[in-house]
Amino acid sequence: MVFDAAVIGAIGIDTNVYLSGNEVDFSVETSFGENLDCIGQAGGYSSQSLRRLGHRICFIGYVGEDYFGEHIREVFLDQGIDISLLGIDPLGTKRSVNLMYKDGGRKNFYDGKGSMILEVDTEAVLSYLSGTKLAHINIVNWTRNLLRPLKKAGLTLSIDIQDVIDPDDSYREDYVREADVLFFSSTNFSDPSFLIEKYLEIRSDRVVICGLGNKGCVVGNDKGIEYFDPVELAEPVVDTNGAGDSLAAGFLSSYFFDGYSIRESVLRGQIAARYCCSKKGVSSELITKDHLDLLFKEKSEASEQLS
Repeated sequence: MVFDAAVIGAIGIDTNVYLSGNEVDFSVETSFGENLDCIGQAGGYSSQSLRRLGHRICFIGYVGEDYFGEHIREVFLDQGIDISLLGIDPLGTKRSVNLMYKDGGRKNFYDGKGSMILEVDTEAVLSYLSGTKLAHINIVNWTRNLLRPLKKAGLTLSIDIQDVIDPDDSYREDYVREADVLFFSSTNFSDPSFLIEKYLEIRSDRVVICGLGNKGCVVGNDKGIEYFDPVELAEPVVDTNGAGDSLAAGFLSSYFFDGYSIRESVLRGQIAARYCCSKKGVSSELITKDHLDLLFKEKSEASEQLS
């Protein structure tokens, strides 16, 4: 089977702890909140998002031989996401505990299990992806060994380097160099434009996209850097988990498969991200293609009336 896109790496179970306030009182033993579990992490969200947008998707990665791993397998099979190369992590399924504050902030505690020691079968992946044109890759350590082989095989590489802290981070160096489309988060920088400039100096023949949360989005390519205003929807923001992954999925789907321009694809990605933020503690109810088309039409028409 030829897939529209492969999502590679970074899946697990998120436990989202929704706090009743904006602080944790560590002077007492017990606090109260709402705790919800769902399939999460970058690969979990982006693969489900691309599938909801109507594409033939496979996921390549690892889960444990445990309850959580079996749950992920069952859900993905039910959704029609191919998991033929979903391997076993002997240390278990990756976990993340996310403290979700009332003001929209969050603090993540990530347990990558065997991510640093797993070794992927490159030849099996290349054979499996024969005919596939796009790979969306997450920065789990073992995925770096696939970068050059996949590029040599003719795939376009979309890579999400997440919340960059150090612009010269050696861990991300391989990913930054090989990405044809590069996504990252501005969480640690008030103005990420210098990062975009740096990444375009390394390779100018690509698109670099940075999510700015409630401030919008910024995109760079060989034509320069452009800022995009945030997208508003009627539904309130209740959970920001998966927003960046939905931005990536919405952009990739629109630009590579549906023939939209970069600017149009960015807007569609922003709509997908904002919609994701209206869903609390769930990753299986992301925006569908029909719904995205409808909201995109509404936003485009409203923009034309203002111009």
